[in-house]
Amino acid sequence: MAQRTTTKKRKFIADGVFKSELNELLTTELAEDGYSGVEVRATPTRTEIIIRATRTKNVLGEKGQRIRELTSVVQKRFKFPDGSLELYAERVNNRGLCAVAQAESLRYKLLGGLAVRRACYGVVRFIMEAEAKGVEVVVSGKLRGQRAKAMIFRDGYMVKSGQSVNDYVDSAVRHVKLRQGVLGIKVLIMLPEDQPRFKNSHPMADSIKVLDPKVEENNEPAVV
Repeated sequence: MAQRTTTKKRKFIADGVFKSELNELLTTELAEDGYSGVEVRATPTRTEIIIRATRTKNVLGEKGQRIRELTSVVQKRFKFPDGSLELYAERVNNRGLCAVAQAESLRYKLLGGLAVRRACYGVVRFIMEAEAKGVEVVVSGKLRGQRAKAMIFRDGYMVKSGQSVNDYVDSAVRHVKLRQGVLGIKVLIMLPEDQPRFKNSHPMADSIKVLDPKVEENNEPAVV
């Protein structure tokens, strides 16, 4: 029987499914430790998985025990050969600008019984103090009584369309299972222009930079 060749399309789909399942596994395991995302770097000899979290000590565990256990679980689940997988923990520099960390923080506040308005305003204030350009927090579900509704908390500046959304808006969605039902949480953070999500991001579409006029050799400003 001829060996089936893997096309580029199948490879992209397989990589996407792998990252999605890995993200779901780590979200379940490391939710309490401020899990904020994962990055996969594949080389011909081995695969490196970088786990971003706010509390890296808890992810590593005592003498690196927990990270070794996670490596073993991921290796068996996705059938990696021995010695071809490495897991690393990377600390999130500014957790106020990380939507996943703030969504998890809000989730645990609501699970602890804090009022929705107070919890949301606390998260909004913390994000804006971290020098975010804008923030939007949406909580929907049975907040009070039997009738479901949505509450939206906004502050600052937020873009909703165009390439700038992909480059400068960090988003996260979480679900909170309470006694009265399930609440949905959505956090959108508008990042500062000098801290985009990707290294080669375009500048904001509405940003205008005024340059100083050129100075000629006789030290007189050039006439525009």
